[in-house]
Order: sequence, then structure tokens, then C-alpha cells
Amino acid sequence: MRVVWGAVVADGFDFSPGAQVPLSGSAGQTAATQALASAAYRDSPLSDIAKADSDSGKSEIKKPKLSLFEPNLGEAFSRAVQVRMLGGGRKPLIQSFGTEPQTVVEHCLSATRIRKQRDIKLTVLMVLFGLVFLPGVLLWLGVFQLRKMLSKSDGSSLSLLGAVLLTVLGGLALFFMIKLPLNGFWPMYGRAMLVAPVIGWWLAKQFCERTAVAMRESWKGLLEGGGVAAKIPEAVPQDPNQIAAETLRQNLAKITAEQNSNVVFYAGPKGILGMGTRWGSWQLAEELTPAREGTEINPFRSWDVIRVIHDRLRLLERSPLHTGGFPTPSVRHWIVSPVGEKAAAVARPEGTHVEAFQIRGHEIERICNEQQFGSGNRHYLGVQFVLWDGQLVITLMITVTVLHETLRIEVTGHALGPVNGLFTTKPEPKTKDVAKVIKFWETKTQHLPLIEAKEVVRLAARAPLTWFPPVLDFLGGKLTLPEPFGLRHVWADKPWRHRFMADDALRAATPVLRTVHAAAMSVLADNGVDTERFTNRSLVLSGMIQGVEPQKADEYNA
Repeated sequence: MRVVWGAVVADGFDFSPGAQVPLSGSAGQTAATQALASAAYRDSPLSDIAKADSDSGKSEIKKPKLSLFEPNLGEAFSRAVQVRMLGGGRKPLIQSFGTEPQTVVEHCLSATRIRKQRDIKLTVLMVLFGLVFLPGVLLWLGVFQLRKMLSKSDGSSLSLLGAVLLTVLGGLALFFMIKLPLNGFWPMYGRAMLVAPVIGWWLAKQFCERTAVAMRESWKGLLEGGGVAAKIPEAVPQDPNQIAAETLRQNLAKITAEQNSNVVFYAGPKGILGMGTRWGSWQLAEELTPAREGTEINPFRSWDVIRVIHDRLRLLERSPLHTGGFPTPSVRHWIVSPVGEKAAAVARPEGTHVEAFQIRGHEIERICNEQQFGSGNRHYLGVQFVLWDGQLVITLMITVTVLHETLRIEVTGHALGPVNGLFTTKPEPKTKDVAKVIKFWETKTQHLPLIEAKEVVRLAARAPLTWFPPVLDFLGGKLTLPEPFGLRHVWADKPWRHRFMADDALRAATPVLRTVHAAAMSVLADNGVDTERFTNRSLVLSGMIQGVEPQKADEYNA
């Protein structure tokens, strides 16, 4: 790798973002992006992530060696996403259609930065009140660890035993302090050993409470569309010698470059990774015959048909009536690579025909014309609608093949639903109902601190180890993300549970299918092909698609 001030050149490509020009199709994708980004600021239990997993893969939670060091959802999510998407030897990513993955990663970095600022203060407190009075700290940590272990037990007898043990330990500590002599260094140290950790705990609670309030404000602000910005100054190099900052900046730009790749992966019944399962398929296949006897068909290739279809699809937002209709779609050529249903990783193509994760135009044309049968990648023309602020992604893929004297035009529908409801839940204040002093038959709501006593102990215990993440992962456990990983599809619900989203997916198929057929007929007619059979078949498909219903098109009853 060659490092240059203002740019990093790696593998012959500079991932520097350069001029910040908004990409087409990126507008209106904030809801799904901010919902996923809000997970970095959450303080809910890590086990909640299992409820959000989709059929594309299941997250794996490594159990902690000591539950006192166990991370919460925000801590584990931020750590897992950073390692997976910014790590040194990371695997290729699946595109996150309808979202901006770089923004999500930036919020993970920002949340980690806020926690590190808190952990610096907690570490200083641990040195002042913990290291000097280490025996007392270990005693208190042992008490909290014992309490946490017994509180997780289902047996009422063990929970009662835990309460008795804690009461006995508290009584012994008080008795020990009273009975000690009042003179001498060690008696005074023994008293301070039990009291100093409590003072340190009280100060730590103030730091933790302020940080928790700030994190929850970011969490809530993202879900309410408040424009919460991710603050990561460590990704902005100030001079040519800041290689770490320049590398981080490059890795963030690399995420966006991979997001814009035109290579996708078909994983059997899972559909195209990142686009969702194939819910419908419509095929027009007829024999190529001359329009007039004694003449021959003008030679043409699949690319000639695809190019005309591409131009017609770009006009989908136009309508003869002054109505809302389609938004401007994204019409793009895709190279689809097959992978196994249970594949743990994907491999992006390399070579002279690849630049910045994208297949060059001449190679796309070659694949479209030549790779239609047997092994190898396939070409598809995709028209994609990103709706509901990025919560719904509708993709219709078109492929044209010519085998012997048969021309086949296939249109398939893919739909990716909204992110799981876990990511759209807002923070709720901690409250309890208490009886009024005078009107005791009435109750009032009392707001509780966000940070409990046991949470302060957990955060203080983890703070010194945050500078050694592998050690913290070993002791406290970690979150392992499902593979092949993409931020969007692994936590996406099915759109068919939402009536309007389902309607949008079904309605998009009909005009796209008719536009594709009309464009193909014009090419056939211009090249001297008899279009009567094609027209008849097109009318049949046009009638069938009016009553279309979502199906599991990739699950064959063999």
C-alpha cells in the first residue's frame, strides 16, 4: 500500500471520496439507515438481537466467562460491526440496498468514542479508588458477581440463599469496621478499603448517568429524524503522518465503494443476497421466425434487446395522466454470481475487467451475449425502487437469452421488507408508580435513574479493559454477525405482513413487465422477426400478472 497525503492508493484504486456529490437514488433512505444506526446507542440486553434475525442468517452470541463483563446490545453491536466492516482481513460485504452502510458504521464509531470518553474517567476512578484499595474492590466485585449469578437462577431457594449471603456479608463488614482498633495504619486502611470503593462508585454513577442520557438522546434523535451527526474526528487526518486516521478514512470510503458494486450473489432459496427472495417469475419464450417467407432475420444479439429495454425502463416515471405514479427508478446492469445456499462467504471478482468492485462495461456486454448456458456468471438488467424511506426495496430483474432459435425474456420480482421492529423502538424512561403521601389511594409516576447500582459496577469493571478489546471479548463474550453479512438483509422482515408494502411490490410488476415486452417487440420487428407468437404470449402474461400473488419461486417441488 502506498500512502499519499490526501489519498491512499491500494490495489490500484484510490478509495478517497474526493468531491462529495450526492449519489442518485440515495435520497429518502434515511429511515432504515437511522434505525440500524440507533442500535449502536442502545443499552438493552444483548439477547434481544436474536429476535431480529431473519431467514438469511442467525447472529451468534458468545457466552461470557464472567457475567460481570458482559456487554449490552449497543456495545456488542458497535464492536461487531466495526470488526466486520473495518477489520484488516475482512470478508466481502453484501450490498445494503435502501440504506447507507457507511453512515451506520460511522455511528458505531461515534458511539464507541462516547463510551471511551466515559471509560477514561471510570479508569481514573478505578486507579484512585480501586487500585489503591484493591482488596476492597475485589471484595465488592465478588459480592456483585455472586448476586448476579444467583439472581439469574430459576430456583427460589438459590435466590433466597443469595439474599441471606449478601446480608451476612454486609453484617460482617459493619462488624469488622466497628471492632477494628482506632489506632495504626492497617486498621484505618481496612476501614478505607471498604468505604473508598463506595465513594468511587458514587462518582462513577454520575459519569455513567450523564453518558447514558447522551446516548439515549442520540438513539431517540435518530429514530425521530433529528439529524444526529456521527462525530469521528479520528477519521480525519490532520497531517501526512497520521497513517491510522488515513487508513480509517480509506476503509470507510471502501464500504461505500463496495456498496456501489454491480455484482450480486444468488444463494438459492435465499434469493439474491441483499435484494430478497424471488417471489414471482414471468417468462416469454418463443421461436424466432422471419416475418416474411424467403427472407432471413437480421442478426442481433441479446445486448441489442437489453439496451432498448434499458432505455424504455428509464422512462417508467412518465405517465400520460397527471398522477403521482412511479418515483424515478434505478435502472442498472447487474452481474449475478451463484453461491451455495449455506455459503459462509462470497468472493468478489478480480482482474483487469474489474475496477473499484465494478465489472467494466465491455465485460458486462460479453457476459450478456455469451454466458447464457452452463457455468459462469449471468447478466441481469435490474429496475429498483427504494420506497418507504428505505424500508421497502422492490427489484425486478430482466434477463434475455437466445438458445438455438428460441428467444426467452424472463422477468423476476424480488422484495426486501423493512428492518425488524427491534431497531425502530424508541427509548422509554425508567419509571415506577408510587403512592402519594397524603392521598395514599392515588399514585404518581416517579422517574428513576437510567443507571442502576449493578450497571455502574459492570461499566467500571469493563472500563480498564476497553483498551484491550480481545481480552474483553474473551471475558465478557461477544456478538458474531451472520455470514454472508450485509447490514440490511440479515435484519429485514418480509414485506407481505404490511398491506401497503405488499401492494406496492405487486403493483410494480405489471408496468415493468409490459414495458419490457413492448421494448423487446420493437427490436424484433426492426430485425425482421415474426412477432405474432411473441405478442400472443405477451398478452397471456399481461393477463396473468393482473392477479399476481407472491410465491416462493425459488423453492422447487422436486
